[in-house]
Amino acid sequence: MKDGPRQADNEVLLELQIYGLSDSIKCKDGRKEEKGLQHYSGSSLLNGSICNGSSDSVRVLKSPGEAGSLGLTGLQNLGNTCFMNSALQCLAHTPKLVDYFLGDYAKEINHENPLGMNGEIALAFGDLLRKLWEPGAAPLAPKTFKMKLARFAPQFSGYNQHDSQELLSFLLDGLHEDLNRVKCKPYVEAKDAEDQPDEEVADEYWDYHLARNNSIIVDVCQGQYKSTLVCPLCKKVSVTFDPFMYLSLPLPSTMMRTMTLTVVSLDGRAKPSAYTITVPKNGKFEDLIQALSAACSLGIDETLLVVEVYNNHIIRFLDDPSDFLKLIRDEDRLVAYRLPKESEEVPLVVFTHQTIDERYIPGSFVPPRKGLGIPLVSRLGSSVNGSDIRNLFLGVLNQFQKPCEDISDNNVSVKINSAEDPSSNSVDEAPSHVSDADADSSNKTGIDLDSDSEFQFYMTDEKGIAQGSRIIMDEPVGPVGTSGRLNILVFWSEKLIKEQNSFFFSPLPEILKPGFFAKRPQETVSLYKCLEAFLTEEPLGPEDMWYCPRCKEHRQASKKLDLWRLPEILIIHLKRFSYSHFSKNKLETFVDFPIDDLDVSAYRASRNIHGSSRYTLYAISNHYGSLGGGHYTAFVHHGADQWYDFDDSHVHPISLDKIKTSAAYVLFYRRVIEE
Repeated sequence: MKDGPRQADNEVLLELQIYGLSDSIKCKDGRKEEKGLQHYSGSSLLNGSICNGSSDSVRVLKSPGEAGSLGLTGLQNLGNTCFMNSALQCLAHTPKLVDYFLGDYAKEINHENPLGMNGEIALAFGDLLRKLWEPGAAPLAPKTFKMKLARFAPQFSGYNQHDSQELLSFLLDGLHEDLNRVKCKPYVEAKDAEDQPDEEVADEYWDYHLARNNSIIVDVCQGQYKSTLVCPLCKKVSVTFDPFMYLSLPLPSTMMRTMTLTVVSLDGRAKPSAYTITVPKNGKFEDLIQALSAACSLGIDETLLVVEVYNNHIIRFLDDPSDFLKLIRDEDRLVAYRLPKESEEVPLVVFTHQTIDERYIPGSFVPPRKGLGIPLVSRLGSSVNGSDIRNLFLGVLNQFQKPCEDISDNNVSVKINSAEDPSSNSVDEAPSHVSDADADSSNKTGIDLDSDSEFQFYMTDEKGIAQGSRIIMDEPVGPVGTSGRLNILVFWSEKLIKEQNSFFFSPLPEILKPGFFAKRPQETVSLYKCLEAFLTEEPLGPEDMWYCPRCKEHRQASKKLDLWRLPEILIIHLKRFSYSHFSKNKLETFVDFPIDDLDVSAYRASRNIHGSSRYTLYAISNHYGSLGGGHYTAFVHHGADQWYDFDDSHVHPISLDKIKTSAAYVLFYRRVIEE
């Protein structure tokens, strides 16, 4: 480059091309001017050149090769620090942040902020970023930054693998507090929107936020969303406008769950069959009924009665359409009975079955017995006696008989043509919500058998515990309980069991659970679908109850989010990892994300647009492999039109068609300036 004519007062004027943001930049005594872009004093990130703040120390790079290597410096892996390297490389190529930290950012350090770290995180990050952008820099060992990180965030100490998004969250928060321009934060009380227009309320909330938070991180990375809560009882609507640093988007597959139920047709047309359905994870019981009705082709004259069965007993009736599906665990055994639509005034009778060991000697201690088959249900008449109960049971049982040669009217017995013992149902481990009394209710009362050729019937309570003596055929049966159901315990002798061959003897189908190493088909989903899932109304979890100011009680309200104010740098976190007390899981879903034109205008609720809604991708934090043995890298757009793969200390070009993978974990977009 040729030196220009000497300017007045020894000014040095350089005409340089900016790093992918505008057409040109002028560096003049540390002051920068850029078309359509706000600047910070200090130095500017350029396409192959750095202009330092002082005219006496301006360095002009004459070698195209040297200039092209700026910003392509790798970070050494200190031992499972690839998560940190990936996040740092994405931030180290974030426009405006680089301009800011290559400039005189130290003058904005807030040493008085109790929420900050006395500027140490900001200084460590700024020093590292400057070294990454030095000409001809060799791969760096970020030891100093790692030490500062471990000091202020002990969760990242040591050399275990961590989450790059969690590091990003801590680092952005830490940089904001260290560089917060507000020295004394005023107290601001959030107000309810009442009947004010959303635009006014949103601006008020944003002004409140800026009164306490004002930094380069807020300028560049923070946006605002509208949060609407609705009380399920009084329908009170509460609207707030909250800031966000990044969007954590669920993958649609994580918004759904599969459930397996056994459907029992009481007319005997088919064996009990298992149906696996897909329902919204945050859905309600009515969603389950709708999906199951479609799966089993439920008739318009039929209805479903869904129960939970444990150890051959019904321990829970699922009959409230408004209950959340979160109340049902994956391991719960659910049975759905197909019943004709009847008036709700017609009570149900529930037959539960038990068998008594044939070695039992009458008059001895409580006879050993065990559950048999699955409970059967039917409708009752207006008044019943023992004979009605017996005939009703035999009528239902007859529907479950397989065709056979020898049928006895008295005992409704059918000879079996299988040597399998139908009573050999496995005993499951008790669900956590089942008490010992419930689980062991069948062992409470001794029963005298007069004959092994007749069924014996006993009234029971809701827990299946026999109440009183055996039901006599010609005597009236006691009143129906408050639940609207009559519970009958039916005792079978070994002889009766051997003479039967009923569908309901079969054990419940096993709940299919995918193996830990089972290979699942590759799922593909659009990033826009992830946004829609994020913005879909859903109920709050039981642990996140909302205090309704009208009810004066905590309620499980429904919540709806809408994008309102968008940041210049939009960071999108894809929620690939799920954690529970028992397992950790990673979703390998392929997310198809836009590269040059992410348009989120359709997802904004604000009428007065604050800036463009279009973005272009410039960096990706990738995660490969499993949670325990995974590896992080970064893809970064650098220069005129080239992407690079930052794999710790190794940096090499990568073609555009290679950057979309199922490893994409955190996406970095910058706003497109519309002319």
